[in-house]
Amino acid sequence: MSTVSAVLITLTCILVPVSLLTVWVHDIALDTDQYVATMSPLATNPAIQDAAVNRITHAVDVKVDGNEVTSEVAAWLESQGLPPKAAAAVKSLGPKLDDAVDQVVNKVATRVVHSEAFANTWTEANRAAHQAVVQVLTGHGKGAVDVSGGTVTLNVGVAVDKLKDELVAAGVSPADKIPEVNKQLVLFKSDKLQKIRGAAHALDVIGNWLPVITVLLGLAGVLLARRRRRALVTTALGAAAGCLVVAIALVIARHYYLDHLPAEVQSEAAAAAIFDTLLHFLRISLRTGIVLGIVVALGAYLSGAGRFPRAVQGGADHMADSAARWGDSHGVHTGRVGTWTQAHRRWLILAAVLILALVFALWNHPTVLTVLLLVLILLAVLAVLALIAATGRVGRPADVPPERSDTPP
Repeated sequence: MSTVSAVLITLTCILVPVSLLTVWVHDIALDTDQYVATMSPLATNPAIQDAAVNRITHAVDVKVDGNEVTSEVAAWLESQGLPPKAAAAVKSLGPKLDDAVDQVVNKVATRVVHSEAFANTWTEANRAAHQAVVQVLTGHGKGAVDVSGGTVTLNVGVAVDKLKDELVAAGVSPADKIPEVNKQLVLFKSDKLQKIRGAAHALDVIGNWLPVITVLLGLAGVLLARRRRRALVTTALGAAAGCLVVAIALVIARHYYLDHLPAEVQSEAAAAAIFDTLLHFLRISLRTGIVLGIVVALGAYLSGAGRFPRAVQGGADHMADSAARWGDSHGVHTGRVGTWTQAHRRWLILAAVLILALVFALWNHPTVLTVLLLVLILLAVLAVLALIAATGRVGRPADVPPERSDTPP
Protein backbone atom coordinates (compact mmCIF):
# COMPACT_ATOMS: atom_id res chain seq x y z
CA MET A 1 0.00 0.00 0.00
CA SER A 2 1.48 3.35 -1.09
CA THR A 3 1.95 6.23 1.34
CA VAL A 4 -0.66 8.37 -0.44
CA SER A 5 -3.13 5.49 -0.35
CA ALA A 6 -2.50 4.91 3.36
CA VAL A 7 -3.07 8.60 4.13
CA LEU A 8 -6.31 8.71 2.12
CA ILE A 9 -7.64 5.55 3.76
CA THR A 10 -6.80 6.86 7.23
CA LEU A 11 -8.60 10.14 6.49
CA THR A 12 -11.59 8.17 5.23
CA CYS A 13 -11.81 6.10 8.41
CA ILE A 14 -11.75 9.28 10.49
CA LEU A 15 -14.21 11.21 8.33
CA VAL A 16 -16.88 8.49 8.10
CA PRO A 17 -18.28 9.08 11.64
CA VAL A 18 -17.80 12.84 11.21
CA SER A 19 -19.83 12.64 8.00
CA LEU A 20 -22.64 10.87 9.84
CA LEU A 21 -22.58 13.69 12.37
CA THR A 22 -22.93 16.31 9.61
CA VAL A 23 -25.91 14.40 8.20
CA TRP A 24 -27.50 14.39 11.67
CA VAL A 25 -26.97 18.15 12.00
CA HIS A 26 -28.54 18.84 8.60
CA ASP A 27 -31.34 16.28 8.60
CA ILE A 28 -32.45 16.47 12.23
CA ALA A 29 -31.06 19.42 14.15
CA LEU A 30 -31.44 22.02 11.40
CA ASP A 31 -34.48 20.65 9.54
CA THR A 32 -37.76 21.81 11.05
CA ASP A 33 -40.00 18.99 9.82
CA GLN A 34 -37.57 16.24 10.80
CA TYR A 35 -36.87 17.85 14.16
CA VAL A 36 -40.57 18.18 14.99
CA ALA A 37 -41.21 14.60 13.86
CA THR A 38 -38.38 13.47 16.14
CA MET A 39 -39.43 15.44 19.21
CA SER A 40 -43.23 15.19 18.95
CA PRO A 41 -43.48 11.68 20.50
CA LEU A 42 -41.96 13.10 23.71
CA ALA A 43 -45.32 14.73 24.46
CA THR A 44 -46.60 11.28 25.48
CA ASN A 45 -43.39 10.17 27.18
CA PRO A 46 -44.19 9.43 30.86
CA ALA A 47 -40.99 11.07 32.12
CA ILE A 48 -41.68 14.26 30.17
CA GLN A 49 -45.31 14.30 31.29
CA ASP A 50 -44.38 13.87 34.96
CA ALA A 51 -41.79 16.63 34.72
CA ALA A 52 -44.29 18.92 33.01
CA VAL A 53 -46.95 18.25 35.68
CA ASN A 54 -44.50 19.05 38.48
CA ARG A 55 -43.14 22.15 36.78
CA ILE A 56 -46.55 23.50 35.82
CA THR A 57 -47.93 22.82 39.30
CA HIS A 58 -45.08 24.78 40.87
CA ALA A 59 -45.44 27.51 38.26
CA VAL A 60 -49.14 27.96 39.08
CA ASP A 61 -48.31 28.13 42.78
CA VAL A 62 -51.91 28.42 43.99
CA LYS A 63 -51.76 29.22 47.70
CA VAL A 64 -54.77 28.93 49.98
CA ASP A 65 -54.14 29.58 53.68
CA GLY A 66 -56.16 26.72 55.11
CA ASN A 67 -55.60 27.78 58.74
CA GLU A 68 -56.84 31.29 58.04
CA VAL A 69 -59.94 30.05 56.22
CA THR A 70 -60.87 27.50 58.90
CA SER A 71 -60.23 30.02 61.69
CA GLU A 72 -62.64 32.46 60.09
CA VAL A 73 -65.26 29.72 59.64
CA ALA A 74 -64.81 28.52 63.23
CA ALA A 75 -65.12 32.06 64.59
CA TRP A 76 -68.36 32.60 62.66
CA LEU A 77 -69.76 29.27 63.88
CA GLU A 78 -68.85 30.14 67.50
CA SER A 79 -70.70 33.40 67.11
CA GLN A 80 -73.69 31.34 66.07
CA GLY A 81 -73.48 29.24 69.24
CA LEU A 82 -71.12 26.43 68.19
CA PRO A 83 -69.38 24.81 71.21
CA PRO A 84 -65.64 25.65 71.60
CA LYS A 85 -64.58 22.03 71.12
CA ALA A 86 -66.45 21.84 67.81
CA ALA A 87 -64.90 25.15 66.74
CA ALA A 88 -61.42 23.77 67.55
CA ALA A 89 -62.18 20.73 65.43
CA VAL A 90 -63.09 22.99 62.53
CA LYS A 91 -59.78 24.90 62.95
CA SER A 92 -57.84 21.62 62.79
CA LEU A 93 -59.08 21.06 59.24
CA GLY A 94 -56.72 23.77 57.90
CA PRO A 95 -53.85 21.50 56.80
CA LYS A 96 -56.33 19.11 55.21
CA LEU A 97 -57.77 21.99 53.22
CA ASP A 98 -54.26 22.81 51.93
CA ASP A 99 -53.77 19.18 50.90
CA ALA A 100 -57.14 19.15 49.15
CA VAL A 101 -56.26 22.23 47.12
CA ASP A 102 -52.87 20.74 46.19
CA GLN A 103 -54.57 17.55 45.05
CA VAL A 104 -57.00 19.51 42.88
CA VAL A 105 -54.13 21.45 41.28
CA ASN A 106 -52.13 18.28 40.60
CA LYS A 107 -55.17 16.46 39.25
CA VAL A 108 -56.07 19.23 36.84
CA ALA A 109 -52.41 19.64 35.80
CA THR A 110 -52.21 15.91 35.10
CA ARG A 111 -55.38 16.04 33.00
CA VAL A 112 -54.00 18.97 31.01
CA VAL A 113 -50.62 17.34 30.36
CA HIS A 114 -52.14 13.99 29.36
CA SER A 115 -54.66 15.59 27.01
CA GLU A 116 -54.42 15.82 23.24
CA ALA A 117 -54.32 19.59 23.61
CA PHE A 118 -50.99 19.39 25.44
CA ALA A 119 -49.58 17.09 22.72
CA ASN A 120 -50.62 19.66 20.11
CA THR A 121 -49.17 22.46 22.21
CA TRP A 122 -45.91 20.53 22.59
CA THR A 123 -45.67 19.96 18.83
CA GLU A 124 -46.51 23.58 18.01
CA ALA A 125 -44.04 24.83 20.60
CA ASN A 126 -41.28 22.65 19.18
CA ARG A 127 -42.01 23.80 15.65
CA ALA A 128 -42.04 27.44 16.71
CA ALA A 129 -38.90 26.84 18.74
CA HIS A 130 -36.89 25.31 15.94
CA GLN A 131 -35.09 28.56 15.25
CA ALA A 132 -34.00 28.52 18.87
CA VAL A 133 -32.65 25.00 18.42
CA VAL A 134 -30.65 26.40 15.54
CA GLN A 135 -29.52 29.05 18.00
CA VAL A 136 -28.38 26.32 20.38
CA LEU A 137 -26.17 24.80 17.70
CA THR A 138 -25.17 27.80 15.60
CA GLY A 139 -25.87 30.86 17.74
CA HIS A 140 -28.71 32.18 15.55
CA GLY A 141 -32.47 32.27 16.07
CA LYS A 142 -35.15 32.81 18.72
CA GLY A 143 -38.21 30.91 19.89
CA ALA A 144 -39.97 29.29 22.83
CA VAL A 145 -36.72 27.48 23.54
CA ASP A 146 -34.33 29.98 25.07
CA VAL A 147 -30.58 29.73 25.33
CA SER A 148 -28.69 31.61 27.99
CA GLY A 149 -25.07 30.71 28.50
CA GLY A 150 -25.06 26.93 28.75
CA THR A 151 -28.73 26.53 29.74
CA VAL A 152 -31.51 25.53 27.32
CA THR A 153 -35.07 26.09 28.58
CA LEU A 154 -38.55 25.57 27.16
CA ASN A 155 -41.30 28.11 27.87
CA VAL A 156 -44.33 26.23 29.25
CA GLY A 157 -46.43 29.40 29.48
CA VAL A 158 -49.14 28.11 27.14
CA ALA A 159 -49.69 25.03 29.31
CA VAL A 160 -49.67 27.12 32.49
CA ASP A 161 -52.30 29.48 31.09
CA LYS A 162 -54.49 26.54 30.10
CA LEU A 163 -54.09 25.03 33.56
CA LYS A 164 -55.13 28.35 35.10
CA ASP A 165 -58.36 28.29 33.06
CA GLU A 166 -58.98 24.65 34.02
CA LEU A 167 -58.54 25.43 37.73
CA VAL A 168 -60.96 28.34 37.58
CA ALA A 169 -63.47 26.12 35.77
CA ALA A 170 -62.98 23.46 38.48
CA GLY A 171 -63.98 25.96 41.15
CA VAL A 172 -60.52 26.92 42.44
CA SER A 173 -61.24 30.66 42.28
CA PRO A 174 -57.83 31.79 43.66
CA ALA A 175 -56.28 30.48 40.44
CA ASP A 176 -57.80 33.48 38.65
CA LYS A 177 -55.35 35.69 40.49
CA ILE A 178 -52.22 33.77 39.52
CA PRO A 179 -49.51 36.36 38.78
CA GLU A 180 -46.97 36.17 35.98
CA VAL A 181 -44.25 33.73 37.04
CA ASN A 182 -41.12 32.17 35.59
CA LYS A 183 -42.55 29.41 33.39
CA GLN A 184 -39.35 27.82 32.13
CA LEU A 185 -38.66 24.09 32.04
CA VAL A 186 -34.90 23.50 31.95
CA LEU A 187 -34.18 20.94 29.23
CA PHE A 188 -30.40 20.98 29.09
CA LYS A 189 -27.50 22.65 30.83
CA SER A 190 -23.81 22.30 30.13
CA ASP A 191 -20.80 24.57 30.41
CA LYS A 192 -19.58 22.97 27.16
CA LEU A 193 -22.44 24.41 25.11
CA GLN A 194 -20.32 27.17 23.59
CA LYS A 195 -17.81 24.59 22.35
CA ILE A 196 -20.65 22.45 21.03
CA ARG A 197 -21.95 25.50 19.16
CA GLY A 198 -18.59 26.05 17.50
CA ALA A 199 -18.34 22.44 16.35
CA ALA A 200 -21.94 22.43 15.11
CA HIS A 201 -21.39 25.64 13.16
CA ALA A 202 -18.37 24.09 11.46
CA LEU A 203 -20.38 20.98 10.59
CA ASP A 204 -23.17 23.19 9.26
CA VAL A 205 -20.75 25.00 6.95
CA ILE A 206 -19.37 21.71 5.65
CA GLY A 207 -22.90 20.45 5.15
CA ASN A 208 -23.82 17.41 3.15
CA TRP A 209 -20.70 17.67 1.00
CA LEU A 210 -18.54 15.91 3.55
CA PRO A 211 -20.05 12.43 2.99
CA VAL A 212 -19.42 12.78 -0.75
CA ILE A 213 -15.86 13.94 -0.16
CA THR A 214 -15.31 11.06 2.25
CA VAL A 215 -16.49 8.47 -0.29
CA LEU A 216 -14.25 9.99 -2.99
CA LEU A 217 -11.24 9.95 -0.66
CA GLY A 218 -11.88 6.33 0.23
CA LEU A 219 -12.31 5.35 -3.41
CA ALA A 220 -9.08 7.12 -4.37
CA GLY A 221 -7.25 5.43 -1.50
CA VAL A 222 -8.40 1.99 -2.63
CA LEU A 223 -7.61 2.61 -6.32
CA LEU A 224 -4.12 3.90 -5.53
CA ALA A 225 -3.28 0.89 -3.36
CA ARG A 226 -1.11 -1.91 -4.72
CA ARG A 227 -3.43 -4.56 -3.29
CA ARG A 228 -6.86 -3.03 -3.78
CA ARG A 229 -8.91 -5.80 -2.26
CA ARG A 230 -6.92 -5.69 0.96
CA ALA A 231 -7.15 -1.87 0.91
CA LEU A 232 -10.95 -2.11 0.61
CA VAL A 233 -11.10 -4.51 3.56
CA THR A 234 -8.89 -2.18 5.61
CA THR A 235 -10.98 0.88 4.72
CA ALA A 236 -14.27 -0.81 5.55
CA LEU A 237 -13.07 -2.18 8.89
CA GLY A 238 -11.41 1.13 9.77
CA ALA A 239 -14.60 3.06 9.06
CA ALA A 240 -16.60 0.59 11.15
CA ALA A 241 -14.09 0.99 13.98
CA GLY A 242 -14.39 4.79 13.78
CA CYS A 243 -18.18 4.56 14.05
CA LEU A 244 -17.82 2.18 17.00
CA VAL A 245 -15.53 4.60 18.83
CA VAL A 246 -18.03 7.47 18.40
CA ALA A 247 -20.93 5.22 19.47
CA ILE A 248 -19.06 4.27 22.66
CA ALA A 249 -18.24 7.94 23.25
CA LEU A 250 -21.97 8.78 23.06
CA VAL A 251 -22.76 6.12 25.68
CA ILE A 252 -20.05 7.49 27.98
CA ALA A 253 -21.24 11.07 27.41
CA ARG A 254 -24.82 10.07 28.24
CA HIS A 255 -23.83 8.45 31.54
CA TYR A 256 -21.56 11.35 32.45
CA TYR A 257 -24.23 13.95 31.71
CA LEU A 258 -26.96 12.16 33.65
CA ASP A 259 -24.60 11.63 36.59
CA HIS A 260 -23.76 15.36 36.68
CA LEU A 261 -27.16 16.94 36.09
CA PRO A 262 -27.38 20.48 37.49
CA ALA A 263 -30.04 21.36 40.04
CA GLU A 264 -32.02 23.31 37.44
CA VAL A 265 -32.90 20.12 35.58
CA GLN A 266 -36.02 18.94 37.39
CA SER A 267 -36.16 15.35 36.13
CA GLU A 268 -33.32 12.97 35.32
CA ALA A 269 -35.72 10.68 33.44
CA ALA A 270 -36.94 13.60 31.31
CA ALA A 271 -33.36 14.67 30.57
CA ALA A 272 -32.52 11.10 29.52
CA ALA A 273 -35.60 10.92 27.27
CA ILE A 274 -34.67 14.18 25.52
CA PHE A 275 -31.03 13.11 25.13
CA ASP A 276 -31.97 9.71 23.70
CA THR A 277 -34.64 11.08 21.36
CA LEU A 278 -32.53 13.88 19.95
CA LEU A 279 -29.57 11.55 19.26
CA HIS A 280 -31.62 8.54 18.13
CA PHE A 281 -30.96 9.10 14.42
CA LEU A 282 -27.23 9.58 15.01
CA ARG A 283 -27.04 6.35 17.00
CA ILE A 284 -28.89 4.46 14.26
CA SER A 285 -26.53 5.93 11.66
CA LEU A 286 -23.46 4.85 13.61
CA ARG A 287 -24.80 1.31 14.01
CA THR A 288 -25.56 1.23 10.31
CA GLY A 289 -22.02 2.37 9.53
CA ILE A 290 -20.58 -0.38 11.73
CA VAL A 291 -22.68 -3.12 10.11
CA LEU A 292 -22.09 -1.79 6.58
CA GLY A 293 -18.32 -1.66 7.15
CA ILE A 294 -18.25 -5.25 8.39
CA VAL A 295 -20.43 -6.47 5.49
CA VAL A 296 -18.28 -4.71 2.87
CA ALA A 297 -15.07 -6.03 4.43
CA LEU A 298 -16.44 -9.57 4.60
CA GLY A 299 -17.68 -9.41 1.01
CA ALA A 300 -14.32 -8.09 -0.26
CA TYR A 301 -12.44 -10.77 1.66
CA LEU A 302 -14.63 -13.66 0.45
CA SER A 303 -14.28 -12.51 -3.15
CA GLY A 304 -10.48 -12.71 -2.92
CA ALA A 305 -8.00 -15.42 -3.87
CA GLY A 306 -7.05 -16.67 -0.42
CA ARG A 307 -7.39 -20.29 0.66
CA PHE A 308 -10.58 -19.82 2.64
CA PRO A 309 -12.29 -17.54 0.07
CA ARG A 310 -11.41 -20.05 -2.68
CA ALA A 311 -12.91 -22.85 -0.62
CA VAL A 312 -16.11 -20.85 -0.15
CA GLN A 313 -16.28 -19.95 -3.84
CA GLY A 314 -15.57 -23.56 -4.84
CA GLY A 315 -18.27 -24.86 -2.51
CA ALA A 316 -20.80 -22.39 -3.92
CA ASP A 317 -19.93 -23.31 -7.53
CA HIS A 318 -20.11 -27.01 -6.70
CA MET A 319 -23.60 -26.58 -5.29
CA ALA A 320 -24.63 -24.56 -8.35
CA ASP A 321 -23.20 -27.22 -10.69
CA SER A 322 -25.08 -29.94 -8.84
CA ALA A 323 -28.33 -27.99 -9.12
CA ALA A 324 -27.65 -27.30 -12.83
CA ARG A 325 -26.98 -30.99 -13.57
CA TRP A 326 -30.18 -31.95 -11.76
CA GLY A 327 -32.11 -29.40 -13.78
CA ASP A 328 -30.49 -30.54 -17.03
CA SER A 329 -31.48 -34.12 -16.30
CA HIS A 330 -35.07 -32.98 -15.84
CA GLY A 331 -35.21 -30.94 -19.02
CA VAL A 332 -34.47 -27.51 -17.56
CA HIS A 333 -32.13 -25.61 -19.89
CA THR A 334 -31.08 -21.96 -20.19
CA GLY A 335 -29.50 -22.24 -23.64
CA ARG A 336 -27.27 -19.40 -24.74
CA VAL A 337 -28.34 -17.33 -21.70
CA GLY A 338 -26.37 -19.66 -19.45
CA THR A 339 -23.34 -19.58 -21.71
CA TRP A 340 -23.44 -15.77 -21.95
CA THR A 341 -23.89 -15.42 -18.17
CA GLN A 342 -20.91 -17.69 -17.56
CA ALA A 343 -18.78 -15.59 -19.91
CA HIS A 344 -19.84 -12.26 -18.39
CA ARG A 345 -20.41 -13.31 -14.77
CA ARG A 346 -17.83 -10.96 -13.23
CA TRP A 347 -19.31 -7.93 -14.97
CA LEU A 348 -22.82 -8.92 -13.98
CA ILE A 349 -21.77 -9.26 -10.34
CA LEU A 350 -20.05 -5.86 -10.47
CA ALA A 351 -23.18 -4.28 -11.98
CA ALA A 352 -25.38 -5.79 -9.25
CA VAL A 353 -23.06 -4.49 -6.54
CA LEU A 354 -22.96 -0.99 -8.06
CA ILE A 355 -26.76 -0.85 -8.44
CA LEU A 356 -27.34 -1.86 -4.82
CA ALA A 357 -24.65 0.61 -3.70
CA LEU A 358 -26.52 3.36 -5.57
CA VAL A 359 -29.80 2.28 -3.96
CA PHE A 360 -28.16 2.49 -0.54
CA ALA A 361 -26.70 5.92 -1.31
CA LEU A 362 -30.13 7.25 -2.37
CA TRP A 363 -32.00 5.59 0.52
CA ASN A 364 -33.41 8.20 2.90
CA HIS A 365 -32.03 7.52 6.39
CA PRO A 366 -30.80 3.92 5.92
CA THR A 367 -30.69 1.67 8.97
CA VAL A 368 -29.15 -1.67 9.92
CA LEU A 369 -32.26 -3.36 8.52
CA THR A 370 -31.69 -1.53 5.24
CA VAL A 371 -28.15 -2.95 5.04
CA LEU A 372 -29.34 -6.46 5.86
CA LEU A 373 -32.15 -6.22 3.28
CA LEU A 374 -29.76 -5.12 0.53
CA VAL A 375 -27.31 -7.87 1.51
CA LEU A 376 -30.06 -10.47 1.23
CA ILE A 377 -31.03 -9.10 -2.19
CA LEU A 378 -27.39 -9.22 -3.31
CA LEU A 379 -27.01 -12.80 -2.08
CA ALA A 380 -30.17 -13.78 -3.97
CA VAL A 381 -28.88 -12.13 -7.16
CA LEU A 382 -25.50 -13.86 -6.78
CA ALA A 383 -27.21 -17.21 -6.25
CA VAL A 384 -29.31 -16.76 -9.41
CA LEU A 385 -26.27 -15.71 -11.45
CA ALA A 386 -24.27 -18.67 -10.12
CA LEU A 387 -27.06 -21.09 -11.01
CA ILE A 388 -27.54 -19.68 -14.54
CA ALA A 389 -23.79 -19.65 -15.11
CA ALA A 390 -23.61 -23.26 -13.94
CA THR A 391 -26.16 -24.29 -16.56
CA GLY A 392 -23.85 -22.73 -19.14
CA ARG A 393 -21.01 -24.89 -17.89
CA VAL A 394 -22.77 -28.25 -17.58
CA GLY A 395 -25.72 -27.87 -19.97
CA ARG A 396 -26.03 -27.39 -23.70
CA PRO A 397 -27.81 -24.82 -25.84
CA ALA A 398 -31.47 -25.62 -26.24
CA ASP A 399 -31.35 -25.31 -30.07
CA VAL A 400 -28.57 -27.91 -30.44
CA PRO A 401 -30.03 -31.43 -30.60
CA PRO A 402 -28.33 -34.18 -28.65
CA GLU A 403 -25.91 -36.41 -30.54
CA ARG A 404 -27.44 -39.64 -31.94
CA SER A 405 -26.26 -42.88 -30.48
CA ASP A 406 -26.15 -46.18 -32.35
CA THR A 407 -26.42 -48.08 -29.13
CA PRO A 408 -29.97 -49.25 -28.57
CA PRO A 409 -31.61 -48.20 -25.36
